[in-house]
Amino acid sequence: MPPYSMDLRERVLAACDSGFTTSEVAETFDVSASWIRRLKQRRRETGDFGPRQYRHGPPAKLAGHEEELAKLIHEQPDATAKELAERLSVDVSRPTVDRTVRRLGYSFKKRHFARLSKVDQTLRPSV
Repeated sequence: MPPYSMDLRERVLAACDSGFTTSEVAETFDVSASWIRRLKQRRRETGDFGPRQYRHGPPAKLAGHEEELAKLIHEQPDATAKELAERLSVDVSRPTVDRTVRRLGYSFKKRHFARLSKVDQTLRPSV
């Protein structure tokens, strides 16, 4: 759900400032009373009442280490995620390495640890 528009926020705050109660304003504008209370609190504490920036969570632990990981994969194609985690210069868990390897387009295959080309995918026998 997208954030409420600035126009709505301004009208809600103007109605609150003109003396209407929070519940009356919530009913009039079809928004929740708790949202209005939080909006008024943010304006009081920071002076800002616009929508907050979307937060994407913490940065990936291996951000900036993808090249090092790719180099390790090319040096030892049959390495497991646990072995790669031990050889990296960053202290990370096996699942973190596994997710990053898959995000880079590599897969853990018994025959080799490399990207599958479109030719490999089309020549694969169908079972």
